[in-house]
Amino acid sequence: MTMIGFPPAVEHRWSLANWQNAPVNRWSFQHLREVVPTARVSRGVSAARPLPQGSGFHEHQVVWRLDGSAGTVAAVIADTYTDGFLVIHDGRIVAEQYPTGMPPDRTHMLMSVSKSLVGCVVGILAEQGALALDSAVDYYIPELASTGYRGATLRDVLDMRSGVAFSEEYLDPTAEVRLLEQVIGWAPRMRAGLPFSTYEYLTTLRAKRDHGAAFEYRSCETDILGWVCERASGIRMPELLSSLLWSRIGAEQDMDAAVDPAGAVFHDGGLAATLRDLGRFGQMLLERGAVAGEQVVPDWWIADSYAGASHSRQVFAASGNDGWLPGGMYRNQFWLPSATREVLLCLGIHGQMIWVEPARRLVVVKLSSWPLPQDVSKLLDTFAAIDMIGLQLHLG
Repeated sequence: MTMIGFPPAVEHRWSLANWQNAPVNRWSFQHLREVVPTARVSRGVSAARPLPQGSGFHEHQVVWRLDGSAGTVAAVIADTYTDGFLVIHDGRIVAEQYPTGMPPDRTHMLMSVSKSLVGCVVGILAEQGALALDSAVDYYIPELASTGYRGATLRDVLDMRSGVAFSEEYLDPTAEVRLLEQVIGWAPRMRAGLPFSTYEYLTTLRAKRDHGAAFEYRSCETDILGWVCERASGIRMPELLSSLLWSRIGAEQDMDAAVDPAGAVFHDGGLAATLRDLGRFGQMLLERGAVAGEQVVPDWWIADSYAGASHSRQVFAASGNDGWLPGGMYRNQFWLPSATREVLLCLGIHGQMIWVEPARRLVVVKLSSWPLPQDVSKLLDTFAAIDMIGLQLHLG
């Protein structure tokens, strides 16, 4: 057990070296404010968007799992380290579960689901004319002109298609994704000479290929986007997220945003929110960016995310990701998992997920504490469970 006792025994306390590892992450993902510095993303003063109760969810539906065995939705939820599970159909909650006892008003780490929220901020600023997607990122941030990001456009970065070298191998402690955690204070500093802020670290990155040529998932792309948003607007990301997005979706609770020693939000994975508020965010996406008739995220941004570019699926397949998302693509900081169905997918390591499927009027949110950052069997079993839930609700 983690952090049990007054005070907890030394062996039961979290540390910078273990807080993202099992079993400690089951506690730490629900207590981000106690682990790293965070800024408040205000929900504003408007009333929370109602989420009325519905019916029709049966958790004992049969699900065919990746290993070929027959299970149930309930078994998938139980077997995949679920901290919170929410199903919204037709705008009504048909399932809300907290298997580990997480209180409904407690925020939970989003990991890379954060990317999709930051992407929406980019879309809103583009609609306002503050950003041009075909402009180079070093136009907004001159410090990047002497780095690997020179000449990369916002569109390249949004779709993870810059040519910058950045390893996302989570189990490699020397990968850039793990070095960045040392920079921001999420892990013990093991390498000498690293900068002490995200933006300083970004200026050390170099290119390995032409921009726009290939898809490669890299968290640094979202940190570039966050920096561009702040520089173009003159407003820090906690306030931007609040004013442009979080205060407009009818959120019930403030969101947390982890910050580095220089006060910059960890844009690529540092947000934390409640299960229900993530459901409200997903419902806004399902309704083409609108809430109660007011456009929050531009409709064209949602449409463009579903459509992608003419070659988005080809470059995605060429990247090797077609093995687990056949026919999929990546656009505007969303995953698009299907070539035959419109689904927006927000994904984060250790099992964070928002599934948005308009045809079935379905939003599913899953918050988890997987032992490993990535686990294809847990992910695809969850997809199978969601598909069965959606089919049942759509037909029933």
